[in-house]
Amino acid sequence: QVQLVESGGGSVQVGGSLRLSCEVSGYTGLTNCIGWFRQAPGKEREGVASITTTRGHTAYADSVKGRFTVSRDKEKNTLYLQMNSLKPEDTAMYYCVADHFQGGAYWPRGPNGGSCRLALSREYSYWGQGTQVTVSS
Repeated sequence: QVQLVESGGGSVQVGGSLRLSCEVSGYTGLTNCIGWFRQAPGKEREGVASITTTRGHTAYADSVKGRFTVSRDKEKNTLYLQMNSLKPEDTAMYYCVADHFQGGAYWPRGPNGGSCRLALSREYSYWGQGTQVTVSS
């Protein structure tokens, strides 16, 4: 099992910034991919950003490219999502996620010699409880 605990959500005005954190614990050796999904009211879950646990290769949704940055601190077992230039459409519950190496999101033939897919939430077996981000104009 892998446990994920998010923090850092809140309310911010358009154009502002927030940094989300996710403490990762448990059998982390079972995962190839960790990252962030979000879900706004009445909308489907959307993959936001991912990073491979070995080489740190990242992937982003088109909607956040150039504004969001995913990173991890291996020593602290913490995943981060730096969100800049926030827009009202970024308002959502943000979930920290991790896959299982069997049947997970890792794509060996992806960009940079391996990356983590974001299209299918079912490829991520472990989910945190979520942290709310609200962007107001």
